[in-house]
Amino acid sequence: MATSTLRRAARAAVTTAVVAGTVFAGSATASAALDPAKLRQVTDSYLYSYSLNGFQNVRAQQPYASQLDWSSDGCSSSPDNPFGFNFVKACYRHDFGYRNYKRQSRFNESTRLTVDNNFKEDLYEICAGNWSCNRTADVYYAAVRQFGASSVSTAQALAKAS
Repeated sequence: MATSTLRRAARAAVTTAVVAGTVFAGSATASAALDPAKLRQVTDSYLYSYSLNGFQNVRAQQPYASQLDWSSDGCSSSPDNPFGFNFVKACYRHDFGYRNYKRQSRFNESTRLTVDNNFKEDLYEICAGNWSCNRTADVYYAAVRQFGASSVSTAQALAKAS
C-alpha cells in the first residue's frame, strides 16, 4: 500500500511540469484542437498523473470539451455515498477513462484493467485506510471488473452487478 502511494506521488511529481505546461497551453488556446497523439497524452495525464482532487478541478474546467467526454452519471445506479463513503469523485474519473478510451478507439482489456485499477486506487484514497470503506470499495471494483467491459459508465457496471 505504501509503495503504491509513493509510486503515485512520484509519478505525479515527475509529470507535474509537463501537465502544467499542457494545461497552461490548453487554457491559452482552448479552441485549438489537439492532434490524436497529444489528446491521448492529455487524457492519460488527467487519469493517472493528477490527484483525485486535481482531476476534479480540471473536470470543473472541462478543457478540450469538444474532444474529451467529461460526462458522467456518477455511481447513480449504485449509491454515490455507500455507508457514508463518498465514492462519486472516483466514479467521475472512472467514467472519464472509459468514455474517452472508447472515443479514442483504445479501449481494450489491457487499458480497461489500467482504468479499473486506477479506480480502485482512487476508492482506497477516499477510504484513507478505513477497513469497512475498503471492503465497500472492493465490491465496487469487483463490479466494474466483472461488468465494465460492456458498460459505458461505472454506474452501468454497478447496476449489472446488483
